Amino acid sequence: MGNDGKTPMLDDLEKGAWPSFVKEIKVAAKKSNTAKDLLGILERSYRDKVTHWKHGGIVGVLGYGGGVIGRYCDLPEEFPGVAHFHTVRVNPPSGFFYTSKALKELCDIWDKYGSGMTNMHGSTGDMIWLGTQTDKLEPIFAEITAKGWDLGGSGSCLRTPSSCVGMARCEFANIDTMDICHTLTHKFQDELHRPAFPYKFKIKVSGCANDCTAAVARADMSIIGTWRDSIRIDQAEVKNYSSKMNIQEEIVGMCPTKCMSFDGGALKINDKDCNRCMHCINQMPKALRPGKERGATIMLGGKAPIVTGALMSWVIVPFMKLEAPYDNLEDLIRKLWEWWDEHGKNRERIGELVDRMGMRSMLESTGLPPVPQMVKAPRTNPYVFWAPGEVK
Repeated sequence: MGNDGKTPMLDDLEKGAWPSFVKEIKVAAKKSNTAKDLLGILERSYRDKVTHWKHGGIVGVLGYGGGVIGRYCDLPEEFPGVAHFHTVRVNPPSGFFYTSKALKELCDIWDKYGSGMTNMHGSTGDMIWLGTQTDKLEPIFAEITAKGWDLGGSGSCLRTPSSCVGMARCEFANIDTMDICHTLTHKFQDELHRPAFPYKFKIKVSGCANDCTAAVARADMSIIGTWRDSIRIDQAEVKNYSSKMNIQEEIVGMCPTKCMSFDGGALKINDKDCNRCMHCINQMPKALRPGKERGATIMLGGKAPIVTGALMSWVIVPFMKLEAPYDNLEDLIRKLWEWWDEHGKNRERIGELVDRMGMRSMLESTGLPPVPQMVKAPRTNPYVFWAPGEVK
């Protein structure tokens, strides 16, 4: 607790209408000195109006450079329970499907060696264990690996791949998101655990354009399930929907590419103009279904505003057939990494590198053909310059 054992400022955070993180820390503090001292240093930080956490630095387990995030406080004598407060990332199963037995095993390990506080899940997708000491890291690693678990990614490496539940529970999934995530995780073990990149690289897999993993906004590579042929239409079900909703306003009028028409009886779709946004299918799932020729759109460059501003992913492959063992996807990823490794600056995400060097360099390195879908904004410069070898 604070110097006097009281936490009035934290107590005030429990008075609102919404659940408070303070309540959960207090529950953990009943059996954890780490959680107890966390309350104290947090109260002290609020009172002093400065953080009492130092820069984390590098900490890990033998043979792994990623998976553990170092945390230290600057008042170790006053709050010994958080002198070290390392964060452990545990690689979750694809789609976050756990058995109750597996969760109990993990929680028992964390109660034994850490604060008992968890984050289910971090924004990257890992199960996050908040607060342990340096000398506990090797025992934690030994026990979770003995149970078949592994650490996730941290640092300048591949971060833990993440996916939506996909075909396990969603009728709209166009690809087997969980199998793709599982396969890539195993293929890229070295890149996950031994940081060698200019900066972090995140892969997220969503089964359709609803993008339940928020990949387009958050992932360096977004794998978004889609289809290449026509939307399947059941006109009888369209008629049923027309008695319950205004199809012209709610479906046709909301289409972003204006590729639909409705004459009061039949719904027509110009599939060449459709961008597979999922709006009409979401609204009328009994009448409209994704096409049968399924695969994924591969997108690049999403990130939060850390070094430079935020970026949304943009298309680099409009349609890629994805079938196990996904060698075509692996080959593309490795080519992108090779180009990024050669040209990237320290702490430069791959999307920032494309912004700095331009799409041409990336396309020449990967062998991807330029296509109109790659254009994310109209030209602002009217001049076109050609390399000598391109002029005929």
